[in-house]
Amino acid sequence: MSGLITRRFLLGALGASVVPASGFANAPATSLRPQLRGLGAAPQGGPETVIKASGLSGEVAFAVADAKTGLQLEAVGSTTGLPPASVAKALTALYALDVLGAGHVFRTQVVADGPIKNGVLKGDLVLVGGGDPTLDTNALGKLAANLKAAGVREVRGKFKVYDGSLPYVRSIDPEQPDHLGYSPSVSGIALNFNRVHFEWKRGGNGYTVAMDARSNKYKPRVAMAQMQVKSRRLPVYTYEETPRIDKWTVASQALGKGGSRWLPVRKPALYAGDVFQTLARANGIVLENPKVTRSRPAGTVLAIHQSAPLQTILKGMLKYSTNLTAEMVGMSATVARGGKPSSLKASAQEMSRWAASKYGMSGTSLVDHSGLGDASRVTPQDMLRALVQVHKVGILRPLLKPFAMRDSKGRVLKSHPIKVDAKTGTLNFVSGLGGFMTAADGTELAFAIFTADTAKRSRIKRADREVPEGARAWNRRSKRLQQKLIERWGALYGS
Repeated sequence: MSGLITRRFLLGALGASVVPASGFANAPATSLRPQLRGLGAAPQGGPETVIKASGLSGEVAFAVADAKTGLQLEAVGSTTGLPPASVAKALTALYALDVLGAGHVFRTQVVADGPIKNGVLKGDLVLVGGGDPTLDTNALGKLAANLKAAGVREVRGKFKVYDGSLPYVRSIDPEQPDHLGYSPSVSGIALNFNRVHFEWKRGGNGYTVAMDARSNKYKPRVAMAQMQVKSRRLPVYTYEETPRIDKWTVASQALGKGGSRWLPVRKPALYAGDVFQTLARANGIVLENPKVTRSRPAGTVLAIHQSAPLQTILKGMLKYSTNLTAEMVGMSATVARGGKPSSLKASAQEMSRWAASKYGMSGTSLVDHSGLGDASRVTPQDMLRALVQVHKVGILRPLLKPFAMRDSKGRVLKSHPIKVDAKTGTLNFVSGLGGFMTAADGTELAFAIFTADTAKRSRIKRADREVPEGARAWNRRSKRLQQKLIERWGALYGS
């Protein structure tokens, strides 16, 4: 048996960046690296050659390992902490699964805080948020119908909305422009991912606008968000916060003939209460205008909406990269660990401590659970540690979205021999990718790639953060580099 060369030894010997060819007697004149089936020759030179060829400014850091053994195969700057962007959501998923469990469900309730006699509630009606990030208008419609089915036809007291199961956060990332729907407010109740639908149409007398909470079954107008069209070119949107109303204006010269977009909600409890009030009225139950309460009621539960299991919610979060879901499940896990966090950052720091204890991620420091804040830092080595450990139990890869490999023109290669399941992460001048790949011969690797030009990002004005100059081209170069590295690893370690 001593005369046999193990596959692991061969892989180490073939990596020219690890052992130079001159270290072997009678070194061959041609490279011993295997060919990547269907893709031509394997990449020559070390990883620095691939990075330099990308033309990417800023920093590049990565680490890759055998997913089964944990043996690190190649790394550049693996201890460098960079913004993970939405790759952080993969860690949030692990945090929520570990603390809450895959079968955990969130419950939204309608509670009677007072006696009911002959269909009349002589007390308050409370819509109780339970931290469900997926609550939508359809669910509120069913709750309103179930309230009627429970025999309630009149409410003599107040109508309240409880949002105190989680801290209130005005914006996931305050550095983002006010109108961006991916940075809404967070609280213990959410509706339609805390976004309101703005629609406009141009007619003979100017524009007509509508703000609603539409779903595939309902289209209720909302009173807590208002829009006015102003005769101007810039700014496209302005926002003013008042105690009960989100007041928006939009530039007429930016609207065209018609269109729509989702805008963030800054008053989630009032938004949910506004919509539930409308849907209750459609069922013959008239409610007062909603009032927000942070005190959980202890009355009679009249109707309950239960979310899908957490595992299903997380799969959707990782597929669509929904920031609100990440923040709500992350904070829910922190609450379950022993106390309500004072802020989003405090909850993220608790998750960072959990990651250090659970996976040895001592170089990780997060400011949120979604990766939207660019002050978060994760090292590739830390992320790789977590990926290798969870690969043994198989809890993450089934939740990750397949990563599309593309040709030189950007077209998806459906028959590519390398299969990748990973979480992408994209901010302006920040791009990350972390997950698992299966090479042509079935070898499974875990990897984490982080790239960032923090200097360029820091120079972006707040008003320009939606589409800053040069960001899209930079991010495209980063994604091409990610694929080149994956193909390199497939050639060196798995064919």
